[in-house]
Amino acid sequence: MDQKIVLTGIKPTGNPHLGNWVGAIRPAVELSRNPETKGFYFIADYHAMTGLKDAKELREYTYEVASTWIALGLDPSRVVFYRQSDVPEVFELSWILACFSPKGLMNRAHAYKAQVQKNQEAGEEDVDAGVNMGLYTYPILMAADILLMQSHWVPVGSDQQQHVEITRDLAQYFNRQYRKEVFTLPEALIDEAGAVIPGLDGRKMSKSYGNTIPIFAPPEQLRKLVFRIATDSSRPGEPKDPEASTIFQLYRLLATPKQTEALKAEYQNGIAWKDAKEALYTLLDQQLRGPRERYEALMANREELDRLFKEGAEEARAIASKTMHRVRRAIGIS
Repeated sequence: MDQKIVLTGIKPTGNPHLGNWVGAIRPAVELSRNPETKGFYFIADYHAMTGLKDAKELREYTYEVASTWIALGLDPSRVVFYRQSDVPEVFELSWILACFSPKGLMNRAHAYKAQVQKNQEAGEEDVDAGVNMGLYTYPILMAADILLMQSHWVPVGSDQQQHVEITRDLAQYFNRQYRKEVFTLPEALIDEAGAVIPGLDGRKMSKSYGNTIPIFAPPEQLRKLVFRIATDSSRPGEPKDPEASTIFQLYRLLATPKQTEALKAEYQNGIAWKDAKEALYTLLDQQLRGPRERYEALMANREELDRLFKEGAEEARAIASKTMHRVRRAIGIS
């Protein structure tokens, strides 16, 4: 049976946090171990430029993201692991796809619509204030990432599902125009269980809210962050609703079923919030101690990461060049 191509990427726009791990990295790593799939895992460094313009930060975040994925279980020998910027075919295909992209389709993209709405609510005369063309055409570049590798499945959060749908639209426009099945039509893989990861204040964990728990925070910082999690005013000895507790929701995402049931019983028995937070901190520290050491070792050995990027780019470009050969023949350039 032919292997299914799975492709996913992550933007290097800040220190990866617990929500990134549970919601995106962990399920993607698990998928990479499926012998029926061939994984393409890339650092989306050019995507990050829609908002990140600091060269030093972009370089550092790229290494941080790569080290994070490997430390959390991604085996570069089992997948194609590369930087987006090392595969120039992505950008050639992006231009070709742009020629098949109706402006109305880009107008409906979530990120662009959100910025327009923000400007309207702020009373801006120019509803496109703060919109660069990178942000506006972001879905096209993402489509190029996906289609270039002939991806079947794309693990994404629910907020990115629209981009996969746009990718399918563009692939169908192209295939129909040239009466050839040049591109595979991808499907979004959404992990509903990890769709919304609560942050310190109970809202979705997000850098924009400043409510994240960095994956590899030092133990002392990790404990302080856990103890900042918002709770209600119920006292020790008073029964507590675990489903209404951010502490319990985070614990459940990481614990075994047996551990989860034990803590649930503690909630019903009136566990003190201090003890609930201590239980979450202990679990996090146990699960992240080994990966933290691996992460720190990788960050201290950039040459090893550069070697992995180089090997991954060579394999990714071998696939990309085959796709672009078919694309060029279809459009009449070669």
